[in-house]
Amino acid sequence: MRILFMGSGSVACPALRELAARREDAVVAVVTQPDRPSGRRRELTACPAKSLALSLGLPVREPEKVGDPSEVDALKALAPDLIVVADYGQFLRPALLALPAKGAINIHPSLLPKYRGAAPIQWAVANGETEAGVTILHVTEKMDAGDILLQEKVPIRDEHTAATLTPLLAELGATLLIRAIESIRRGEATRRPQDEALATFAPKLTKEDGRVQWTLPAEAIRNRTRGFTPWPGSFAIRPDGAGGLLRLLAVRVEPGAGEPGLVLECGPDGPLVACGENALRLLEVLPEGRKAMSGAEYARGYRLAPGLRFT
Repeated sequence: MRILFMGSGSVACPALRELAARREDAVVAVVTQPDRPSGRRRELTACPAKSLALSLGLPVREPEKVGDPSEVDALKALAPDLIVVADYGQFLRPALLALPAKGAINIHPSLLPKYRGAAPIQWAVANGETEAGVTILHVTEKMDAGDILLQEKVPIRDEHTAATLTPLLAELGATLLIRAIESIRRGEATRRPQDEALATFAPKLTKEDGRVQWTLPAEAIRNRTRGFTPWPGSFAIRPDGAGGLLRLLAVRVEPGAGEPGLVLECGPDGPLVACGENALRLLEVLPEGRKAMSGAEYARGYRLAPGLRFT
């Protein structure tokens, strides 16, 4: 089959690599997002899928709006049999979805219909889910709502963060994609409609999502710290007199009670801070403008003491 691949982020890369290595199919083009400013110097930087496509010698297209009529015409000229979408970042309109005879399929890193949207891995971890997974689905105009072709679960382990879970799901997505393509080729693909009553959403993260809400249970704050790694992270306003932001890198839930945000003690493993339920031990932190350090080092260096309060 002639496959048009549409992807941008890191989740797309294992699938693109698998497709490019196959002799049964041909990747006629990789459609990806244009280079964007990145880093402190705001230099234009290619997305991961574009970098990989160029290294594999694949033709690349970078439309600002993939639905523009001129772009649709250009993609039509490639005569794709199938469109594969993975971590792309733009909606596909009907004119584009109508191009391939065998339709368009998407790799989505969640157990649909749960966690439709831009940040399914992050929100699954942040919400304390014990399972994640990958779904291969048909693409429709409605976001992540098409019929399911394949789906597979993986456990979310206690030590997982969004950063460590993402590459595992990306590799699983590549494996399921090849299975889906083979079933489509043989005419054996089955479709299962999603149950709309079970749909939940995973909106795009903002920096404000990382602000620690000490009124939440300690376990919820810990889960959000795991889910929002590496971005936007979890950050708090330092206690009275210290100023600036403090990013939480590693925390542990322990018994404790007090006004939310109150420093209960400063032990050898770091300060213990009261939450809405139980307390949080700050094991590793990153003060603004400094390097990462243990919670105990932070308590000593910033003269943190019981009675001070994170706001």
